[in-house]
Amino acid sequence: IPADHLVTHGVIVGMTGSGKTGLSIVLAEEALRAGIPVIAIDVKGDLANLLLSLPDLDPSGFLPWAEAADSSLGPLDAAVRLAQERREALDKWAIGEPELRQFRDSTKVRVLTPGAAIGEPLHVLSTLERRSPRWDTDPESARFVLSGAVSLLLRLLGRDPDAARSREHVLLSVLAERRLLLGQNAELSALMEDLADPPIDKIGALPIDEFFKKTERRALAAALNTLIASPTFSAWRQGASLDVAEWLGSTTGRTSAVVVSVTHLDDEDRALVLGLILEEILCWVRGLGGSRHLRALVIFDEVYGFLPPHPANPPTKRPLVALMKQARAFGVGVVVATQNPMDLDYRVLSNAGLWFLGRLQTDAD
Repeated sequence: IPADHLVTHGVIVGMTGSGKTGLSIVLAEEALRAGIPVIAIDVKGDLANLLLSLPDLDPSGFLPWAEAADSSLGPLDAAVRLAQERREALDKWAIGEPELRQFRDSTKVRVLTPGAAIGEPLHVLSTLERRSPRWDTDPESARFVLSGAVSLLLRLLGRDPDAARSREHVLLSVLAERRLLLGQNAELSALMEDLADPPIDKIGALPIDEFFKKTERRALAAALNTLIASPTFSAWRQGASLDVAEWLGSTTGRTSAVVVSVTHLDDEDRALVLGLILEEILCWVRGLGGSRHLRALVIFDEVYGFLPPHPANPPTKRPLVALMKQARAFGVGVVVATQNPMDLDYRVLSNAGLWFLGRLQTDAD
């Protein structure tokens, strides 16, 4: 398949065990071999296997995984068997040690783990606490990402994260946007100061004390302070910034692959974090020039629940649908994988030019 065919996006469907994840990894590897950077969203914990790009077929490289692969053999014998199986499989595709070494030397794989340090930590609130130049060039896009960060923050506080209904969301967004438009960061400690002594008189048409009473603002500031002081919260505020341009930019001549692993998060946190990341990807895409050639690939393995049919509307749905509709004009392809076609919003299916079909068991599928 020519790489440029993926500019019009792809859908992988098939029951468990039909090879969706394996195909996703192959697509990522082949894109990287072609010099095309990849962002892979990993819900199940499998796509981090992109790190296992062994540069040769020496059995010693397989020893760390040999015992788990075959407990009936000794580690060395199991490693020899693994190396032989891999050699025979790669021979069918005319891939040998030179190609393996070239792939290893020409690619750089990072595994980001928001909310944890098991991989490379990701500062998921960086769009709030670290000002982006996007506020000077595309404030509308910056607002979408800010909204996602505020929703995640309120979720961590145990408060209503809905951008349309939550008074806390409106208040924090207005206070943060004011600072960001002035060229400042909107750090949580600064927002606490603004809650105690608001630099604005009104929210909408109401005086601020009528929209959000002083006692309520104090309670919100106290909750923020407790969160800041929590040792577990520090994992959300350290590590790499949420900056796709930096993720995929190469200063070493190596093609970048970034795996965002959220296997350790619960369902609600996953949806909010991935919604925030997808909004950032969408903003980055819109800032690119037009292209008919594939310049980046986004892979979302097991998208069930994140892109559901109407009327469900998780935080991930809006940016994913927008990417499927708009990203091809900028040369960015999106591939999503799931078990059942009926798990997906019809707009995604209608905008996918390339379908990969595994085994489907039901008449509806």
